[in-house]
Amino acid sequence: MQNNATNNIKPDCTDFRSVARALTVVENDLQGADELLKSLTFAKSAPIIGITGPPGAGKSTLVNTLITGLLNNSNKIAVLAIDPTSPFNFGSLLGDRIRMAPHFNHPDVFIRSLATRGSLGGLSAKAIEMTDVLRAAGFDYILVETVGVGQSEIEIAGLADITLLVLVPESGDEIQNIKSGLMEVADAFIVNKGDRADADLFVNNLKKLQKADSGLPVFKTVASKDIGIDKVIAFIRSNAGKKNSRKQLLLAEKAYRIIQQKRMADIDKKKLQHDIAKALEEPGFNLYKFIGTLAPHPPKGGAEV
Repeated sequence: MQNNATNNIKPDCTDFRSVARALTVVENDLQGADELLKSLTFAKSAPIIGITGPPGAGKSTLVNTLITGLLNNSNKIAVLAIDPTSPFNFGSLLGDRIRMAPHFNHPDVFIRSLATRGSLGGLSAKAIEMTDVLRAAGFDYILVETVGVGQSEIEIAGLADITLLVLVPESGDEIQNIKSGLMEVADAFIVNKGDRADADLFVNNLKKLQKADSGLPVFKTVASKDIGIDKVIAFIRSNAGKKNSRKQLLLAEKAYRIIQQKRMADIDKKKLQHDIAKALEEPGFNLYKFIGTLAPHPPKGGAEV
């Protein structure tokens, strides 16, 4: 029997409680979640801005200053802060993002944290679904801050319309790693903490690399002092309404993550850990044989139908 109260939830950015309830239903896959997602309508084309980069780059501080800059003209801002998930306690490590505290009680700002649920790229299918709930709610801008874990963050391509890669001057030695992965999905680079030593050198090297490659813009900021943020805001606004040339890629990535989640729906990670602990007590434990007892392997040459 369906829960009528759940089915009647309509996320609306003028009523944060309705948004919070809808997100809770979707995040926890409560009764009616599938119906809720299928009923979403998108009257407003709000840009989804992905903010990614390595730990310690100052992403949360940057998000805080971006919120301030985007709040003009009574804009409604939503933030989905994706926290790393501990593999030991299956919980969020960073909690409620205290660096965004100045905006928690702002009537035009909605902030929600989400654990990665073990997704290596810092995203999960739930993040995609929850972002669509925020889009349907009618927000003007949606900021998604992801965990910085390296090249696997290419998953952000399945979520964001505009992707900002945040780096720090000390990232100079990692440019080749950046080029081999994240440059494929970044729309702009932000060198944060630009008041540190060698910041200008790093910015110039990154700009040279861009001229020889894709020509993406490079911004230097000091988010903690609100320096350089105006140029980033201008970039976001000027690109907010542009047609995304990666639309098919974005939708394909979104579909892939959602299909992946549905096919893995019967795998309980806590139970899996318990079952492995029990299996380890038997001599000659073989992980691959163990996995074979959980799900039959598709026949060679094609997936199961």
